[in-house]
Amino acid sequence: MSKTAEAEGALETRGIEQVPDAERTGRTRELFPTWVGANISVLLLTMGASLVVAYHLAFWQALVCAVAAPVVSYGLVGLIGIAGKRGGAPGMALSRAVFGQRGNLLPGALIWVARWGWETINAVTGAYAMLTVLDIVFGLKANSVLDMVMLLAFVVATFAISGLGINAVQKCNKYATYLFGLFSVLVLVYLVVDTDWSKVFSHSAGSTAAVITGIGMIAAGGVSWIPTAPDFTRYLPRTASSKAIVGTSVGGAGIVVLPMVLMGAVMAVSTPDLASASDPVSFLGEILPTWIAVPYLLIALIGMLLINSMSMYSAGFTAQTLGFRIPRHWAVSVNAVISLAFGGVLMLVATSFMGSFIAFLSLLAVAFSAWVGVFGADMLRRTEYDGRAMADTTRTSAYWYKGGFSPAAVASWAIGLVAGLMFTTSDWFTGPLAKNNVIGEYGLGWVATIVISGLLYLVLPKPAVLTPSTAGTTAAEPAGRAESVRA
Repeated sequence: MSKTAEAEGALETRGIEQVPDAERTGRTRELFPTWVGANISVLLLTMGASLVVAYHLAFWQALVCAVAAPVVSYGLVGLIGIAGKRGGAPGMALSRAVFGQRGNLLPGALIWVARWGWETINAVTGAYAMLTVLDIVFGLKANSVLDMVMLLAFVVATFAISGLGINAVQKCNKYATYLFGLFSVLVLVYLVVDTDWSKVFSHSAGSTAAVITGIGMIAAGGVSWIPTAPDFTRYLPRTASSKAIVGTSVGGAGIVVLPMVLMGAVMAVSTPDLASASDPVSFLGEILPTWIAVPYLLIALIGMLLINSMSMYSAGFTAQTLGFRIPRHWAVSVNAVISLAFGGVLMLVATSFMGSFIAFLSLLAVAFSAWVGVFGADMLRRTEYDGRAMADTTRTSAYWYKGGFSPAAVASWAIGLVAGLMFTTSDWFTGPLAKNNVIGEYGLGWVATIVISGLLYLVLPKPAVLTPSTAGTTAAEPAGRAESVRA
C-alpha cells in the first residue's frame, strides 16, 4: 500500500499513470491475502464436484488437479506480476510498451470483453448464494423478480468496493481471509466426520487426458488474473523480491483452491447431479447442516464479492487504456452495468449453469493466454518501462513504433490466438484441430496459445527496447499530450 493512497483516504485517485518511486512502499506479503480473496468462491466447490461427476476422476486424481492448477496458473500470475514492480503501472498500461499505443487496443479490447463474462459468472453465483441463504433461513423461494433484486444488490456492492480502490480491496481481502479460514475448517471437520469415505475412495480412476483437462479447467480461473497481476504489484518498490511475488501468489491461491476443490469432490458423492444443475450453489444447503451452510455461504458470498471487485478494479484500468477518458471509479461502472445486464440473461435463460461456465472457461483461457505469451516473452528482454511514453498516446511516444503498432507483438498475438482456438473444444465452439491430437484431447489449447505466441514474438524482428534513459525522458512525469486519467 502506498503512503499516498493511505493519505488520500478511502478513495484511490490514481489512474493508469506510473506510480512514482517515492510512493511505492508496498510489501510483497500483502499479495497473499489478495490472491486468497481472489479465490474464495463456491465455484471451486462445483468444479471439484465436476471432476468426479463429469470427468469421472478418482479422489487422488482430484488432489493432483487441486495442487497442479494453482501452481501453474498463479505461478504465471506471479511472474507477470514482476512487471508491476518494474514499471509501477497497471498491466494493460505496461502492455502499451509491448504492442504499441494503437496495437495495445486489440488485446485490450478482447481482454475487456472476456472480463465481462468472468464478472457476469461471479455476479450470478453471488446472487445464487444470497438466494440460497434466503431460502434456508426465511423459506423464500427464488423467482424472477427476487433473482434480479439479488443480482442488482450484488453488482452495486461490487461497484462500491472496486470504485473505492486498492485500499478497500486489500482491507476487505485481509478480513475475508481470516473468516474464510475459520469456516472452511468447520466444513472440513464436518465432512471428515459425516462422509462415507469408503464410497469416496472406491471411485475408479479416470483417464490421464481427463486429469490434464481438469487441471486446465481449474487453472483457467487463475489465467484470467494474469494480465491484471501488475495492477496489484505496482505499489511495490523496484527492489521487491521477485521470488516472493511468485511465492505469495501461488501460496495465497493454493491455500484456497486445494481444500475447496477437494471438498467439492467429496460433496459430489452425495450430489451426483451437480453437473446439470441450473443453480451452482443451492446444493450446499442440501449437504451441510444449517448452522454451517448459512455462515459458510455468507463468507463465500463475501469472497465472490471481492473477486468481482478485484476484476472490476482492473477492468477500470483496461477501459482507460482503451480511451475512456473518465476517472477510474467511473470506468468501473461500465463493467458493473454490463455484468448486471448479462447476469440477468444468464439467470433467466440459461438451463445449465455448469455447462455454460465450463464452456466459457475454455474460451476465456485462450483469450487471455495470447496476451500472456507475448507480454511474458517481452519481459525476458525488458526490465524498465518508460512512464512518459506509456502515458503519451500521440506519435511522439517512444512506444508508437510503426503507425502505433509493434508488428511483431500484434502478429504473434493474433496468430497465437487463432492457433489456440483451433485446438479448443467447448459446448459453444470446437476448433478444426481439436480432435486426434494430444493438445486438443487434453484441453491444452490455452497452453498452445501461450507457447505459440511467445515463441513467435521471440523470433520475429522487434523495435529496440527503450528505457527512460535511452528515450531521454523522466519515467514518472508525463508531459506534452500525455494521458493521465485521475479521479
